[in-house]
Amino acid sequence: MAWFALYLLSLLWATAGTSTQSRSSCSVPSAQEPLVNGIQVLMENSVTSSSYPNPSILIAMNLAGAYNLKAQELLTYQLMSSDTNDLTIGQLGLTIMALTSSCRDPGDKVSILQTQMENWAPSSPNAEASAFYGPSLAILALCQKNSEATLPIAVRFAKTLLANSSPFNVDTGAMATLALTCMYNKIPVGSEEGYRALFGQVLNAIVENISMQIKDNGIIGDIYSTGLAMQALSVTPQPPKKEWNCSKTMDMILDEIKQGKFHNPMSIAQILPSLKGKTYLDVPQVTCSPDDEVQPTLPSQPDPGPTSASNITVIYTINNQLRGVELLFNKTINVSVKSGSVLLVVLEEAQRINPMFKFETTMTSWGLIVSSINDIAENVDHKTYWQFLSGITPLNEGVADYIPFNHEHITANFTQY
Repeated sequence: MAWFALYLLSLLWATAGTSTQSRSSCSVPSAQEPLVNGIQVLMENSVTSSSYPNPSILIAMNLAGAYNLKAQELLTYQLMSSDTNDLTIGQLGLTIMALTSSCRDPGDKVSILQTQMENWAPSSPNAEASAFYGPSLAILALCQKNSEATLPIAVRFAKTLLANSSPFNVDTGAMATLALTCMYNKIPVGSEEGYRALFGQVLNAIVENISMQIKDNGIIGDIYSTGLAMQALSVTPQPPKKEWNCSKTMDMILDEIKQGKFHNPMSIAQILPSLKGKTYLDVPQVTCSPDDEVQPTLPSQPDPGPTSASNITVIYTINNQLRGVELLFNKTINVSVKSGSVLLVVLEEAQRINPMFKFETTMTSWGLIVSSINDIAENVDHKTYWQFLSGITPLNEGVADYIPFNHEHITANFTQY
């Protein structure tokens, strides 16, 4: 059964497309606000001149109200000067939204993304659910810029979702909900009713799937997918049949923060908008006028500025000894990168030196996941994936583009779970 097509709507939604989206939200108790402010400062202080520019962090900063204005300015500059040729469609969509939230003109990035999405198609009829995460981001970004021009792309995307039979993925479902809710809300009154029926059908199925992932303690999927799921459930035009207790989810997330579960920048960027009562649909409404905007007061925590970094040599090994996989190899290379570089920088440098180290990535809510090395790709059906290790310690399951490290030995093993 297709994961986006659990059932068909018996009735078409009657809500007008141009109406304000519905919201089902809850707020952080005032006594817990310092806890939330603390992780925001931790996220903002991860931005340095040597760190990989992360648009999700800038979006979260702007939706929440930035404390570290120097970090906000630096990250905005880095994203404005980014080369679109180096970005996936998901990264490009995030970059456009980040610049929009900073009241900056994304320039030709919008038209480039529009063209890329006009030519987009899944790799196969049964492509993994994660393959739709980046396109969902792209459609959301384009919808916020020009929903009318995005409509044909969104219609084709929605039909593709209905035809897909991959297992459900909370992160992808949440982002697709945000994208199609944007389109649903912006269908002009009097437009072809088939658009509303299509988006309604897909949204209803996705939201029901998300609701099935709500655990008794309020967590949706897992603690790191809950942030996006909260956004999706708070704006969907029609709530799921299974009632969502937002307050229970909020209380559980706050408990997890107290336990230190949200300690890296990307996980904070995913949960922060919901903690501040915002969603990605609020990006176009962010106001940035320096004359009108009052910046929040910075909590009394240190604000380390960017520091220069010396080079380190990383011994990087790629290894595939998995039985049943045709190409077996174990190859090591030494690469020189700046201390504090993210994994992606190491992989790019290794690929530049030796084509055997070529790799591919997949866009997810956590950032770029390494999905293929030396033409050996992960496979959900075979339960295979690339695992990165420093010694015997796993490195965030192949997340490549946001966690800085100073490891001298990195190994990528092709393995099964």
